[in-house]
Amino acid sequence: MDQDEHDRHSSSFGAAATAYAEHRPDYARDAVRWALEAAPGRRVLDLGAGTGKLTATVGAVGADVTAVEPDPAMLGELRRALPDTRALPGSAEAIPLPDAAVDAVLAGNAMHWFDMAVAGPEIARVLAPGGVLAGLWNVLDDRVDWVAGLAEVSGSAAVGPRDTPAGWRVGTARMHLPGNGAPARFGAPERAEFPHGQRRSADSLVATLATRAGMLVMPEPQRAAALDRIRAFLASRPETAHGEFTLPMLTCVLRVRRR
Repeated sequence: MDQDEHDRHSSSFGAAATAYAEHRPDYARDAVRWALEAAPGRRVLDLGAGTGKLTATVGAVGADVTAVEPDPAMLGELRRALPDTRALPGSAEAIPLPDAAVDAVLAGNAMHWFDMAVAGPEIARVLAPGGVLAGLWNVLDDRVDWVAGLAEVSGSAAVGPRDTPAGWRVGTARMHLPGNGAPARFGAPERAEFPHGQRRSADSLVATLATRAGMLVMPEPQRAAALDRIRAFLASRPETAHGEFTLPMLTCVLRVRRR
C-alpha cells in the first residue's frame, strides 16, 4: 500500500463512525490484562481510540484511561458512549499529553496506521520509565471451517492481511519499529493470543465487515457486490443462516517495553 492509499484508508472511518460504534467488537478482557500486567502503573492511554471499543474494556479492568483520537466523528461517538472518560483530539504522531504522563499506551486495531518513525519517539515521550506499548487486534479465528470460508469469500478488502491469526503474526512482527532505520525506542516484542467472540446475525456481521477500511473506500458497485457475496455465503451455512451466532475471534496482542 503506497502512502496515498494508506492515508485514504486511515481517514475513511469518520464517515462510518456510527456504524463502527454499533458493529465493531470490544476486546477480550484477558488480552487487556496481559497487555497491562508489565506496566509500572495503571495510567493508560488508548491511542487511536476510535469510538471507544478498547477504551471501555481498559476502564472495565480498573485502569485510569485517557483516550486520544484524530477523527472528530469517531471522537464524538466515543464521548457519547463514554461521557465520563477523558477523551482528547490528537494522533500517534502528536499526542496531547506531557512527558511521562502514562504507564502504558494501548492501540486497538490502530497501530498499523501509525507512522512509527514519528509516533515511536512521541509514544516513548509520554511513557513513564519502564512503560509499555501494546497493540491489540481482533482477528477472525479461521481455524474454524466456516470462518475460513468467510475469509475466502469476503476478499482482502473485508478480511485483510492482519485479520486472521497467521496473517497477524507476519504483519505485526516489526510493527513497533520505525520504518526509516532510526534507532528503536522499544525492546523485543512479546505476543499472545486470547479467545474472543462476538454475537452476530448474518445481517449484523455483514454490517461489521462493511466498516473495514478496504470496504469503506471501495467504489459503491464493487462494495455492494462484495457484500452480496458475503450475504449469500452466510445464508448457505447452517452455522449462520438463522438467528444469532457467535463469531469466533481472537484478540491478539503485541507488547513492547520502552527503552
